[in-house]
Amino acid sequence: MTAAFPVELIEGYGQYLQKGFTHHKETREHLAVYGQQPQVMVISCCDSRVTPEGIFSAGPGELFVLRNVANLVPPYEATDGQHGTSAAIEYAVRALKVKHIVVMGHAKCGGVQAFRENANVPSLRGDFIGRWIKLLEPAAIAMACMPVDKMDDPQLAMEFAGVRQSLKNLRTFPFVEEALHNNVLQVHGAWFDIGSAELRVMNPETEKFEAAAPAEADG
Repeated sequence: MTAAFPVELIEGYGQYLQKGFTHHKETREHLAVYGQQPQVMVISCCDSRVTPEGIFSAGPGELFVLRNVANLVPPYEATDGQHGTSAAIEYAVRALKVKHIVVMGHAKCGGVQAFRENANVPSLRGDFIGRWIKLLEPAAIAMACMPVDKMDDPQLAMEFAGVRQSLKNLRTFPFVEEALHNNVLQVHGAWFDIGSAELRVMNPETEKFEAAAPAEADG
């Protein structure tokens, strides 16, 4: 028996045709003919509560978004295997030539929580999640040895530390390091609070996360 396609998606598609597509019709037609040229790549969590395009009010073609569990960047590995995150980063830097890569963590991250609760367990139940979130181990070690943040909330501290580690891992990719050296690419850390909509941006000098201060709208 063939499963029915989710009716809520069909209804949403209808609203998209009436509002979203009509609003961006010329932009989408241009993108369809000439391709995408986003200036910014955002590496975000696949948590359904975190939507980079919505957070940054980005339209079609403006952001190249990669989402995975806990917004993690693995270190560079030139080995056989399926390196989906690494492939997306390579495409963004080498093909699209983005000028910025933003690694954005978020509050109450389930991947970070799973790591904290299972860090000493050989393997989290499942085939993939346990091995993936072990990418946070270097961040946890760094946080324990030389903590940047002095706070009572270990979950929040680990979320910040995970972003810092992903930024360090980004620099292990030769083509990323080359682009940074040539001043054609910049990397940034950010963190978003789902409940309050607070955005924090990492200060590159102190590695602390500071509240973003957007310019006030005219009028």
